[in-house]
Amino acid sequence: MPEQDTIAVVGAGVIGAAIAYALAREGRRVVLIDRAPPGVGGASFGNAGHVATELVEPLPSPALLFGFWRELVALGGVLDIPIGRLPTFLPWALRFARAAFRREANTRHLAPFVRPAVPALIGMLRAAGRADLIRQHGHYEIFLDGHAQRRADLQARVMEKLEVATAPAPAHLLQVAGSAAQAQSVAGLWFPKCAHVLDPLEVVQAFAAAAARHGAVFLTRQVRALLARGTDLELVTDAGPVVVRRAIVCAGAWSAPLLRPFGCRVPLAAARGYHVELPGIAALIDAPVVYSDQKIVVTPMTGRLRATSFMEFAGTDAPADPRKPTWLRARMRALGYACEESASSWVGPRPVLPDYLPAIGRVATLPNLFYAFGHQHIGLTLCAVTARAVADLVAGRKPEIDVAAFELRRFG
Repeated sequence: MPEQDTIAVVGAGVIGAAIAYALAREGRRVVLIDRAPPGVGGASFGNAGHVATELVEPLPSPALLFGFWRELVALGGVLDIPIGRLPTFLPWALRFARAAFRREANTRHLAPFVRPAVPALIGMLRAAGRADLIRQHGHYEIFLDGHAQRRADLQARVMEKLEVATAPAPAHLLQVAGSAAQAQSVAGLWFPKCAHVLDPLEVVQAFAAAAARHGAVFLTRQVRALLARGTDLELVTDAGPVVVRRAIVCAGAWSAPLLRPFGCRVPLAAARGYHVELPGIAALIDAPVVYSDQKIVVTPMTGRLRATSFMEFAGTDAPADPRKPTWLRARMRALGYACEESASSWVGPRPVLPDYLPAIGRVATLPNLFYAFGHQHIGLTLCAVTARAVADLVAGRKPEIDVAAFELRRFG
């Protein structure tokens, strides 16, 4: 029989670990379960480390819908949709297209969830004893050549309409960035309310360790299915069943199969990102730098820089494409960074729903089963506010920020 009120958190990425910590702090019995150690098995390990509170708008838009082809890898961009994946990708793409014409409404749902992300994450890391892992120095967006200043001014106006604070990037940063990249012109913006972490893996580990100090238990198991057992839930794993009172699915790109048997439609895609790491290389400035034209984020981390890019819809388990790290290393050298061809690389799947809103809620047919996944490019950004909202849902409290729009029932 399960222990009274034991809650299983399935998935130990940054979302699952933060939720486990939030629940354990409230005195709940928590079992955190993943096939790999906390932070290792999914997208959390390799993300850009940028706490991106400027991303208050979901990605689908009419402009992107009709101009996405410019971003394709075949044309030098960072979007890769393998031809062999088109039959399974097309239904997701059609939902993406519909969401493009609901961007304004979807922004009204997403923006209140994103805006408080930095103070929420700072507070959660401080409570976990690891406030040292985060820096609130903002981030910088750099435009090189091709009417750079005009494009920076346009971006500033767009951000102003979205109530996202910006200021001109300092002249010394622009001079260094432009000289390093041998650019004819350079312009940039500073986003003062953003932040970055010094190691995304350590953030996950910090939350998991803090949850353990409050009594949470970690199990290294592959959860293959969930079954309803009266008022309990059985987790079918590769090492035998685990029976709990409640469960929360936070398995990232692998979440959909666990929820499908309960009538949930989950049009989830895996948008894989790549990074390369540059050990011992000095940062231009102690903050992430977004190279707008190249679609590259360069973040200073402990002892290294991490450069991140690409949206590859190749599925969760496809082998890494060696051309992408090679491209990324070459682009970094073109931007003036000392990036060796041997620089280590990583690939991992971001869980993306077609409207670019997360999935947060309770399964309608099973009131003791919850979910929190699909945070696309901003899982690190939203981990603390998501943890707070899920803790409220589990406790029967109304979340401070309305999450009704994030329920899976929006897909039917």
